[in-house]
Amino acid sequence: MRELLSEQKRQLDVIVNSSPLGIILADANKILKVNYTMTSLLGYTLNSFMNMNVKDFTDKESLELSKEYSTKLNNGEIDNYTIQQKFIKSDGEKLQVKLSVNAVRNIYKEVNYIVMMVEDITQQLEAEERLKSEREKYSGIIANMNLGLLEANREGVIQMVNQSFCDMIGFEEGELLNTDAKDFVSIEDKNKVADKIKTRANGNSDSYEVHVITKSGEKRHWLISVAPRYNKNHEVIGSIGITLDITEQKELELQKEKLVKDLENSNQGLQEYAHIVSHDLKSPLRSISALATWLSDDYKDVLDEGGKQNLELMQEKVASMDKLIHGILEYSTANSSALDNSKVDLNSVIADIGETIYIPDHVQLKVPKSLPTIMADRIKVHQVFQNIIGNAVVHIEREVGLVEVLYKDTGDYWQFTISDNGVGIPEEYHKKIFDIFQSIGNNERSTGIGLSIVKKIIDRYQGKVWVDSVVGEGTQFHFTIKKDHNE
Repeated sequence: MRELLSEQKRQLDVIVNSSPLGIILADANKILKVNYTMTSLLGYTLNSFMNMNVKDFTDKESLELSKEYSTKLNNGEIDNYTIQQKFIKSDGEKLQVKLSVNAVRNIYKEVNYIVMMVEDITQQLEAEERLKSEREKYSGIIANMNLGLLEANREGVIQMVNQSFCDMIGFEEGELLNTDAKDFVSIEDKNKVADKIKTRANGNSDSYEVHVITKSGEKRHWLISVAPRYNKNHEVIGSIGITLDITEQKELELQKEKLVKDLENSNQGLQEYAHIVSHDLKSPLRSISALATWLSDDYKDVLDEGGKQNLELMQEKVASMDKLIHGILEYSTANSSALDNSKVDLNSVIADIGETIYIPDHVQLKVPKSLPTIMADRIKVHQVFQNIIGNAVVHIEREVGLVEVLYKDTGDYWQFTISDNGVGIPEEYHKKIFDIFQSIGNNERSTGIGLSIVKKIIDRYQGKVWVDSVVGEGTQFHFTIKKDHNE
């Protein structure tokens, strides 16, 4: 029996000393035994513990807290209790512990020994405190954010809403809880919401727009982003949604669409009007030109030199007017017709321009380096080069005039330069010349429209156009065309 008791004691010592919990055996006056975990927790030696009472390393506040339980334990009202305590370590630091106390009584129900189980809960309390702080932080965010938040079960019954959601819809929280979310959307959107709730059961998230009816009966436009809500077993138990009131944005979109449509209709009407007016204007011009020709032919023997010059002047003015009308038509359509993009060999374009426009005998049009082939609308590109080159060749007063077409590849853009050694452009006109009806000097060949057409076309190719010029030395017109442009 002694051997058996000895073996059981040895086994019990192994269990006690191997326990991850601190264990204290004490009577009313002192500690009788502690395990190694207890010495590690508080830093006292085994011998030190043998000369101490539990009260010696218990914080004063904790002693007050445990006094009521100790009294009940000694009076036989309870046999055990568990509380949180603060123990004082050997270095003076306080340790948060969970203390489980059990009484060992004799046959007379008196307390002979007390067994204490001590668990260090410092990290647990810190984690709980961090969790509490995070929960409070996010609760504050959820409660005060401008976005509405709601949680619903699998059937779409509302279980939680934040204050912003209540403000957005006009109902109090109590009026919303345990109600069907579909009750607050317009009739035409009820089926949409019902279908979305069904897809949520399969774990699908999505965003969609609905019309919501507020408590006051106002119809609002909301954007809703909804995701499934899961339990710890990763089973879908409902959904959680974020709501944003986009009524004002939606109204602005509708206004924008209406304005765009009105603008398109207006532009279409203006183009038709421009064509009609040009036709109506050209008809009397042709009549005036014909009458002037008849007068010249029929009365050439009667008219003196002054009369003949006046008829010639009339013909020139008619031609200028015809050119102006043609320019206005080109300007009105420069930004309307779709770009017919294809591969355009610019060398061919410049060659065509050299053959079709008027170039004085003393002026040469040169291309020092072969130009690239680009993706663009041939007609629009032809207009750009022709208008700039056409302006350049007629503003050169030197004995030997030179107009050069240059380019460079800047990566995302083609940059072109048309350089001349003409009269130059005063700096105050460098920006004005791209406005419609702005020209320099009294040159009869200029309508003040060509460069404004250039700017409109270059804008469509997401490029820029600008000029460098010194009066008396020459001018360089620069413009860029984006390679990968979107009309």
